[in-house]
Amino acid sequence: MKTRVTELLQIRYPIVQGGLAYLAYAELAAAVSNAGGLGQITAMSLPSPEALREEIHRVRSLTDKPFGVNFAIGQHNRPYEHMLDVAIEERVEVVSITGGNPEPLIRRLEPHNIKKLVLVAAVRQAQKAEAVGADAVMAVGQEGGGHLGRDDVGTMVLIPRVVDSVKIPVLASGGIGDGRGLMAALSLGADGIEMGTRFIATQECIHAHQAYKDSLLKGTESDTSVIKQSLGTPARVVRTPGSEQILAMEREGADYERLKPYISGERNRRFIYEGDAQEGFGWAGQVIGLIDDVPTVHQLFERMMGEAESVYRRLQTTLISP
Repeated sequence: MKTRVTELLQIRYPIVQGGLAYLAYAELAAAVSNAGGLGQITAMSLPSPEALREEIHRVRSLTDKPFGVNFAIGQHNRPYEHMLDVAIEERVEVVSITGGNPEPLIRRLEPHNIKKLVLVAAVRQAQKAEAVGADAVMAVGQEGGGHLGRDDVGTMVLIPRVVDSVKIPVLASGGIGDGRGLMAALSLGADGIEMGTRFIATQECIHAHQAYKDSLLKGTESDTSVIKQSLGTPARVVRTPGSEQILAMEREGADYERLKPYISGERNRRFIYEGDAQEGFGWAGQVIGLIDDVPTVHQLFERMMGEAESVYRRLQTTLISP
């Protein structure tokens, strides 16, 4: 495949792995890059700048392909400046920015030969990202896992709206987990896709507890919920007793201070690392309805390319002139 995204990122397939807090480390990032996509490591889940430097070195020991570093910045995250300095010093090829205002990071990256991707969930966000210097945007519809936009717009509508509103490449995200989704995204005008949830259910996502992976395998598209809507920061999770408790508290009118212990990174890790569904929660998109196995990343990519080719051939037959 050759799109503006493959050209921009110097990758074989227009597939970017999401930042995946607490999960996107060297093994997964390298596997995605080796398979032809763009793997990423999650900077803000690491304890220190030196830990990030070590993780970058680990990726480079496992692949000679491009990879990225994701910066999940937000209202309650710790300062990121020293972590960003490490990414610059190590001359990583790509930095992606999710949550918060991307402009300060983009300005800091401008003098360097680092591609800048920004996750957006609305047309206005995509236009701002382009205006401040993003090289591409990743537009996530409401089907996606993790933090979403407040507008509650689905991927099928959001992607062509964003494509029509900016000149830079667009990656589609949300509800995509196979070759059919890839081809649908390209048909909507996107230059590639970003996937998160699908990569959790792979063999190289070694930090995800089996109970977390099992919840993705057993769940259907109806087995996710959106928490934190009452706080104005909606985020989609797989249903667990822990996530249901959060929703119940929101319905009762709990404010941020009451919810804070239940929506913390500690509660997230309790499920995704330890498998404690009673008190923990895990991010997941509606795409879990399409997940029924845990392949290697290489196997997943091979399958996706086969599915994409089947879609292409079917369209050729369907659209043939009489």
